[in-house]
Amino acid sequence: MKNSILFLSIFVSGLMVMTGSCRKYETEPKDWFTSDLTFDSLDKNGTVTAYDLNNIYTYLPAGYNWVDGDYLDAGTDDALPSRLNATVENYSKGTVSLTNNPDPYWKNAWYGIRGANIFLKYVVRTPISATNMQYWKAEARFLRAYFYWELLKRYGGVPLLGDTVLGLNDNIEIPRATYAQTVDYIVNECTAIKDSLRADPAADAEWGHASKGAAVALKCRVLLYAASPLFNGGGVESDATKKALTGYPVADATRWQKVADAVTEFKALGYYTLVTSGTAPAGFINVFINKKNTELIFAKQNANNSLLETYQTPVGYVVSNVQCYGLTSPTQNLVDAFPMNNGLAITDASSGYNAAAPYTGRDPRLGATVFYNGLTWLNRAVQTYQGGVDKPDNPATAQVQTRTGYYLRKFLGNFTTSTAFSNQSHNFPIFRFAEILLTNAEALNELGQVENAVAEIIKLRARAGITAGSSNRYGIRVGITQTEMRDLIRNERRIELAFEEHRFWDLRRWKIAAQVMSTPITGMKITNGTPLTYQVVTVTTPAFQNRLYHMPIPYDEISKNPKLVQNEGW
Repeated sequence: MKNSILFLSIFVSGLMVMTGSCRKYETEPKDWFTSDLTFDSLDKNGTVTAYDLNNIYTYLPAGYNWVDGDYLDAGTDDALPSRLNATVENYSKGTVSLTNNPDPYWKNAWYGIRGANIFLKYVVRTPISATNMQYWKAEARFLRAYFYWELLKRYGGVPLLGDTVLGLNDNIEIPRATYAQTVDYIVNECTAIKDSLRADPAADAEWGHASKGAAVALKCRVLLYAASPLFNGGGVESDATKKALTGYPVADATRWQKVADAVTEFKALGYYTLVTSGTAPAGFINVFINKKNTELIFAKQNANNSLLETYQTPVGYVVSNVQCYGLTSPTQNLVDAFPMNNGLAITDASSGYNAAAPYTGRDPRLGATVFYNGLTWLNRAVQTYQGGVDKPDNPATAQVQTRTGYYLRKFLGNFTTSTAFSNQSHNFPIFRFAEILLTNAEALNELGQVENAVAEIIKLRARAGITAGSSNRYGIRVGITQTEMRDLIRNERRIELAFEEHRFWDLRRWKIAAQVMSTPITGMKITNGTPLTYQVVTVTTPAFQNRLYHMPIPYDEISKNPKLVQNEGW
């Protein structure tokens, strides 16, 4: 088997051209090239079959800048695209429609599901070892379950095909399964394949393939969403049928116990831990630029590159004769969510926050997530004050620049004192151990085990570099209530997992999007002088309608399959 996740090779592409030219009429769907060539009984090493499996991995969401050049988080209160009228802003503007959805993942997911089913049907033809057969089939089932998860969080219940490979003459008018049925299918698949996947940690040569940890992590996430307010009896639908398609019609608090049990199952694997190397926030930064580490559970693989550095570095930097783009503008709303280095919120009178020096003494993760004025990068201080090189505000040019006074630092390499970029590992994290700790904290708190939840958050804060304080509680007050802890966990999740495609969905599953996405999105206007002056300004006011809690099934899919019930409001 090829030892890393690969895209289709020139060799395979050539085969596609040659085999395609031999047949004038299409009598069966052309997914890659015909199964007799892909799954060849003479291919004793399964070389071409491995290409097919690796191709299924390419349908995983890309994460970085994948919504027409922007992060999905730029459609939340955490960021804006630096460009005006970017597609992702349709979410924050409330202008999504059946034919204009910035994240139309429906087709990608179904391509992946079909590819997995074809693989599972025909892989037995290939004379590979029993061990590889076990791993490869389990991987295909994991990927299929993951694609169903991506559909579930967007649309709710969807048609469940099982192992069926549909042909041109088959009936495609298949109704949607309920939300509960879809959750059960994904969770049961994860349980069934867990012990057939590679144990953790995978060998270096197999890194990037789904492991046992990935299957259990997927189970944790699916159950977390299923227990959350929107899906756990809190649906916004007025139609009972549609409510059952997009969530559980009746709330059940015991669903939180299933989440906690899944986390216990994950922790029993015994391998994954937080990366804590170096002085904070080095461990946090290194998670995203080291291809293999003890925190990454599963990631979308990419060749090493420096594209993210060019795309996200502030616009005043010219590196290797290329001007950087500064595509993402994190908001003041997000910056204000980071506590002080003592763990206290900046709104706490005892925190030591100084509005005249707003970035001094803050949680070290702030500087590892956001470029703010004065942060050192490529041997100079970032200048996002009015007229600074990173916010020139020159009406004579149409240069794109930050809309909020900030740029995105997260995921980039360590180039504080460098003069140029070098290629970095930019594998988008789909699951990492920090999320597991946050999931556990949320479940434990909802189960009334507040202090056990506190213990999980302390692990993250200690790694972040927040000081323990005299009580060794890292800014979490003694006697914190369940309601207060719920807010703290949600905030911790926001800052720890920023730009990892959680905020967009968290706002929905917590059923707070209507409130949050109607609050002004702000930035920081900095006027140069001695001293600098800081003024929080409103950049835009978003709009949200309840129908945006679930995505619309694409119009052409509804047209082809009248048994697909459209989500409410679309």
